[in-house]
Amino acid sequence: HDHKSCVEAGIAAADAACEQQGLRLTPVRRRTLEILLEAHEALGAYDVLARLSAEDLGSKPPVVYRALSFLVDQGFAHRIERLNAFVACAHPGAAHEAAFMICRGCGTVAETQLRSAALTQTAKDSGFVIEQTVIEAEGLCPGCQVTT
Repeated sequence: HDHKSCVEAGIAAADAACEQQGLRLTPVRRRTLEILLEAHEALGAYDVLARLSAEDLGSKPPVVYRALSFLVDQGFAHRIERLNAFVACAHPGAAHEAAFMICRGCGTVAETQLRSAALTQTAKDSGFVIEQTVIEAEGLCPGCQVTT
């Protein structure tokens, strides 16, 4: 895994999407996304704020919450409800149903795309229109299975 190219690709995708939509990827938004991309794990808002503050990019909670809200709204990041944390999107700019595998051992979060035909059919049968689906599964990653 080339970590540097992973971060660069995520930023490039965000830059392109913002340019196409006429949005601004401000320095705080950009750095917040970089922090999430570099982490490869879910980070709480205050974890991100500590890094922004250390770099003199903001020390007040609204700064990070506005940046995270922008990133989530634009599909560059996801909020992991179970952890009350945020993770960079593995498929920025692509419409997809996010599914997350959360390791309860090491805290690693892996994003995958999941098509739930059963859920879609059940919704259709009941007349319900699904607008967004986020699935969070908790368990143990291969590394943590070995150590338990």
